[in-house]
Amino acid sequence: MTRKNVPSGSYLEPIIGFSRAVRIGPHVAVAGTAPIGTDGKTAGVGDVEVQMRRCLEIGLAALKDAGADASDVIRTRIMLTDATLWEQAAKVHGEVFSDIRPACTVVEVKGFVDPDWLVETEIDAIISEDTPA
Repeated sequence: MTRKNVPSGSYLEPIIGFSRAVRIGPHVAVAGTAPIGTDGKTAGVGDVEVQMRRCLEIGLAALKDAGADASDVIRTRIMLTDATLWEQAAKVHGEVFSDIRPACTVVEVKGFVDPDWLVETEIDAIISEDTPA
């Protein structure tokens, strides 16, 4: 099977040695995605909804670059530094996935690489074998 690594341009990719997404055959895995704005700074400092939107925007763009879209998503993970913010994050998730309804896990974590990040997301998708890699 063909492997396709999808970079996003994150400053952390070469440091850590990872790709934003990887597609092998019909499977696409999108790495933990932080709310990094186009300017390289944290988007929406202190606002979990803005950060969640940015995480999903980056993740969905990576899916597209891998040949998938939101309808191919089978699993998402929402990692929050404060579990009491789950409803705000879930609201944004629902805006994107309410009709698709992938399996979803919400967990609280101690923290992220950048203390301004309130949330990170991960996305898994399975797409048709005949979609080009």
